[in-house]
Amino acid sequence: MDMHLAGSRPSRRAPKEYFVGTVWQDPIIATEAPARLVSTRVSFEPGARTNWHSHPLGQTLYVISGVGRVQTVGQPVHEIRPGDVVWIPPGEKHWHGGSPGNGMVHIAMQEALNGSYATWMEPVSDADYAAKVGD
Repeated sequence: MDMHLAGSRPSRRAPKEYFVGTVWQDPIIATEAPARLVSTRVSFEPGARTNWHSHPLGQTLYVISGVGRVQTVGQPVHEIRPGDVVWIPPGEKHWHGGSPGNGMVHIAMQEALNGSYATWMEPVSDADYAAKVGD
């Protein structure tokens, strides 16, 4: 058993090379092989977001609080709220973050493949971010 008591691991500022705006990460779990799960609590300030990225084995997002946005390349922007669950299939290029006027907190869960859980790409442009929310 491996146990981490509340407050025993500090929050960390998300790397600027993968995020736009202010984003905080709180580690939940990063398992050792043969397990592959990596999970993090991610807090986005209003307007903050990930860069475009994909995951080799997909990703699940569970929204805890606030109002956020998520988009797959070439698809409409979707608004996400507390209790929403988003599954992003393996290899799907996407981004997620807070909405323009609200912060958002979600739990991000993904599995690593050969030690890698994400392929990071270019920042989401302000125009892409500001696109009208679709259905």
